[in-house]
Amino acid sequence: MNRIGTIDELNAIKSKASEVVNVRVDRNDNGKKDVLVCGGTGCTSSGSANIIKKLEEEIEKNGLKDKVNIIKTGCFGLCALGPIMIVYPEGTFYSKMEVDHIPEIVESHLKNGIPVKKYLYAETVQGDTIKSLNDTAFYAKQHRVALRNCGLISPENIEEYIARDGYQALHKVLTSMSQDDVIKTVLDSGLRGRGGGGFPTGKKWQLAKNLVPDADQKYVCCNADEGDPGAFMDRSVLEGDPHVVLEAMAIAGYAIGATQGYIYVRAEYPIAVERLNIAIGQAREAGMLGKNIFGTDFSFDIDLRLGAGAFVCGEETALMTSIEGNRGEPRPRPPFPAEKGLFRKPTILNNVETYANIPQIILNGADWFASMGTERSKGTKVFALGGKIHNTGLVEVPMGTTLRTVIEEIGGGIPNGKKFKAAQTGGPSGGCIPPEHLDIPIDYDNLIGIGSMMGSGGLIVMDEDNCMVDIAKFFLEFTVDESCGKCTPCRIGTKRLYEMLTKITEGKATMEDLDKLEKLCYYIKDNALCGLGQTAPNPVLSTLRYFKDEYIAHVKDKKCPAGVCKSLLSIQILPDKCKGCSLCSKKCPVGAITGEIKKPFHINQDKCIKCGVCMSNCRFGAIVKA
Repeated sequence: MNRIGTIDELNAIKSKASEVVNVRVDRNDNGKKDVLVCGGTGCTSSGSANIIKKLEEEIEKNGLKDKVNIIKTGCFGLCALGPIMIVYPEGTFYSKMEVDHIPEIVESHLKNGIPVKKYLYAETVQGDTIKSLNDTAFYAKQHRVALRNCGLISPENIEEYIARDGYQALHKVLTSMSQDDVIKTVLDSGLRGRGGGGFPTGKKWQLAKNLVPDADQKYVCCNADEGDPGAFMDRSVLEGDPHVVLEAMAIAGYAIGATQGYIYVRAEYPIAVERLNIAIGQAREAGMLGKNIFGTDFSFDIDLRLGAGAFVCGEETALMTSIEGNRGEPRPRPPFPAEKGLFRKPTILNNVETYANIPQIILNGADWFASMGTERSKGTKVFALGGKIHNTGLVEVPMGTTLRTVIEEIGGGIPNGKKFKAAQTGGPSGGCIPPEHLDIPIDYDNLIGIGSMMGSGGLIVMDEDNCMVDIAKFFLEFTVDESCGKCTPCRIGTKRLYEMLTKITEGKATMEDLDKLEKLCYYIKDNALCGLGQTAPNPVLSTLRYFKDEYIAHVKDKKCPAGVCKSLLSIQILPDKCKGCSLCSKKCPVGAITGEIKKPFHINQDKCIKCGVCMSNCRFGAIVKA
């Protein structure tokens, strides 16, 4: 691509590319079909690359090369149904694709125009099988801003991004807005950082511009480390729409007076890294990065730095320390990064989702963005919905949407007729939300008020089979493992918390230990150096607050109500139901089950390891947890 120097040149590319992209966006029938196949991490792991290869073979075989385009996209969002394939302009939605399905679809649908019903998504509306992704209950209450291009464009083609108004916002700020105009727009929009803390984005940019106005260098950083268990929002944006982050970082660079940006991305995200490298190369070639962008005197470039594999590097000062080539440990604040950040120069750091909102805010205005959400939490929020839920995947909803709407309507409810027990938001830094708060509007302040937090957007759903003490222990184990060890409250305190939780799950604790547990939680919150340590006790405190009866059952009754904690569990054979078939005995890996054929068998509790193999193999329901 030639270097783009003017708005006319940008619009010429937009006009040409729009002819292709509008087949998908506006369902314009230009005589060709676009077959979009998810190329995100989830669908790739399920074999979407093989599906694309088979599509190419069958399209060639059927003489359709001039009539069908195959586009590898980012994540569509509905990960539970992957690999996903959508045919435009019809918008026909095929789910759970397999290589063996492709010949029939190519022959019937792509060649003869007859969709293959048996491979369509099975959800029905008024008796008709849903044919379009946008018609599903999963999408009906979503509003996609950060995810607007994901699953719709090729992330490896800058022209498709330009067709969707890409780099228009950058041109607007460079040619018609001052630095203060940009910052005011972001301030007025009410955008708060989507990385967890919820600090006003415009305020952060304003501080970086004004605190050290004569700095010889300033930096713009992007946190794409995303270490929370179950979180994959930022990864999906990078895989599906990498240029939106590059454009937003350039806008931020102009606003604060920076010329260099760094994206700190997890090395465990190979697809995201590959597409970022492609996007950066294309943006440089097109003149959207580099010297004198759009013929102005503004220059800005971006480089990648791969994450060091540590959760603590998601903390802003630890991330910057890691970019500098040092061990990723947090630094005391103040001074804050806006004054002394990367290489001790003024720096702003936002996460991927935060940046993904910026171009649309610039193009549509602050009032447009502020019209969505709640009074103090504007816009939309992306959640990675996982756990005990039908529709696992990516969800973007306006702030203020209730947890019930996300779980029951968008997520499709809890599988297997189980009851909702809790939802964990904010990962290891968040808390568990019980059923009585299902109808609370989700925003930063409401979640903090009930003992949780927004975090980066992981949302893990749990049912009645989950033990909340065990859940708290799981997150504490993660925090202990990921602590950098720099400060004693986190290094030692979280380890002591984990030991106390282990003691409780083994039935060895006393009621006095519960008091010590809570007291230690508050000590760590008040004294840890960085956000990782300060929020580490949240899963413990929230479960103590809402599920203290489970802690008491573990301590007083020496029982785990959910039947999860093995030390408090016994598996028994009911004599009146046992038929003496011996299958349980044959399957037991440790020889703990003995008996005579056609007579009730019994379990040696000293040998039993509570693995549950006998229960899963018994055909008569004779083996139960006790």
